[in-house]
Amino acid sequence: MTTEFSDLNLHPQLVQAVADRGYTTPTPIQAGIIPLMLEGHDVLGQAQTGTGKTAAFSLPILHKITPGSGHVQALVLAPTRELAMQVAHTAYEYGKLRDIKILSIYGGQPYGRQINRLRKGVDMVAGTPGRVLDLIQRNALDLSQVSTVVLDEADEMLSMGFIEDIESILKATPEDRQTALFSATLPPQIRRLAKDYLRDPKAVTIQNKQMTVDALEQRYYLVNESDKLNALTRLFEVEDINTALIFARTRVGTGELANELSIRGYQAESLNGDLSQDAREQVLNRFRRGQIKVLVATDVAARGLDIDDITHVFNFDLPQDPEVYVHRVGRTGRAGRDGVAITLATPQEQYRLRRIENYSRQKMEKFELPTAEDIQSYRVDQLMEKMSVWLRRGRCNQEREMVAQLMEQGHDITEIAASALKLARAEEKQRPIPAIQPLREGGRGGRGRGDRYERRGGGRRGGYNSSQSNGSDRSNRDGRRSREQGMVRLEINAGKTDGVRPGDVVGTIAYHADIPGSTIGAIRIQDSRTLVDLPEQYVDKVLEKSGSYQIHRQAVTVSVA
Repeated sequence: MTTEFSDLNLHPQLVQAVADRGYTTPTPIQAGIIPLMLEGHDVLGQAQTGTGKTAAFSLPILHKITPGSGHVQALVLAPTRELAMQVAHTAYEYGKLRDIKILSIYGGQPYGRQINRLRKGVDMVAGTPGRVLDLIQRNALDLSQVSTVVLDEADEMLSMGFIEDIESILKATPEDRQTALFSATLPPQIRRLAKDYLRDPKAVTIQNKQMTVDALEQRYYLVNESDKLNALTRLFEVEDINTALIFARTRVGTGELANELSIRGYQAESLNGDLSQDAREQVLNRFRRGQIKVLVATDVAARGLDIDDITHVFNFDLPQDPEVYVHRVGRTGRAGRDGVAITLATPQEQYRLRRIENYSRQKMEKFELPTAEDIQSYRVDQLMEKMSVWLRRGRCNQEREMVAQLMEQGHDITEIAASALKLARAEEKQRPIPAIQPLREGGRGGRGRGDRYERRGGGRRGGYNSSQSNGSDRSNRDGRRSREQGMVRLEINAGKTDGVRPGDVVGTIAYHADIPGSTIGAIRIQDSRTLVDLPEQYVDKVLEKSGSYQIHRQAVTVSVA
């Protein structure tokens, strides 16, 4: 028997709000979570993005809230400002018939505006851990009467180094609160958090049998790392793109790629953590309105985007985690539309493609890049199609007069037409077809150095195999080598006496340096310092951010050991 929202004992106005949005049947995560939260249980939900978990926890919260009580009754913590805003917007849409006041709070906006709203009284807050904790410490946010706390995308908050802030926030809430924790994955630290702060939680796990949609065309192209921009440009020539979202690994990479695409004639802008909130919202609005066709973003910056008509998603840099790939490509092919997901991978990354296929349970089809002849032929076809359209329309009165004048001057009509087409194609000369070099396979069965170390795992999984050591630390007099070939040993000026844990090291370095946490190698925590191994290609980037790192809200420095 199929469950409907009307069967879940929700407030009638909430059922009406859900129906107004076109929903009658809850998703599996909603059918599992809503009754448990309505009964007052703590819950541990494991589900992927896009399963409807925001409504799963929002509806029970809105059901229990007493509108206009004058104090915050529910708190939702989310890893990014976009996700906090999305949660607040969704809850507002469901709760507006009950006149429930909801506020999203996050960094990048003036404190005064958020503090004033809190003073006027709000029923529910959705925010990022950093700003929520700041407002608590300013005595502007009182959580002493909160009845429900939700930790949304807890694994993402963990990877961004928010675990200490979350624990501080939870300590500011009543012990008898209801707590709901949602996470796509359940690493050890998330399980510890659940054990420490959830009371006899009921677990709801939703396993997606197929994690990417049927309407989504997934393909990949093998290219050299140095040819990725040229490959992308060739694909832009022949793809029927309405709007495209391109994922790059780093903040700097997004800006450089967007600039290069703009130079090559494609309207592109970047979205990354260096932008202020106002600037980010302006970029997103231009993208939604179609003023720009291409958005280049990092994974963190793109979280919470809710745009339905993206026709193409490009993985310019392949993600480390298969889950991240699923999250990326799920941004196209929405609302029943067709979508295209294109991945640019080097020969050394082919095993990661197989991992993604195994995880998503769908195959990516290998394609060859369009040749120069393909692109020239496509350009001709496009021009011929445009000519055919105008010939059918027949609205060229002024142009006919110009042709008549040229014929009176003695020119042949065929030559006039050919010259006109020549002029129409003049812009093509400004778009030379970029060259692509033959694939370089790399050594050891096609795996490159960086590939080899990633395959063996990072420090969070127990470090590296000492049998692969390339000599002692003393033999590396410049300090730039650790025990692992291709790795550099760095030093953090804090250790056991400062309460440093491996997760703190991974979180602060990965977040502030914007590098994949899984690439961080062995971590050795000593009394007053911590040693951490890092792939060579990330060292300069990590050192550049040395003034940004914090552990337990205390500044730490990172240097070469």
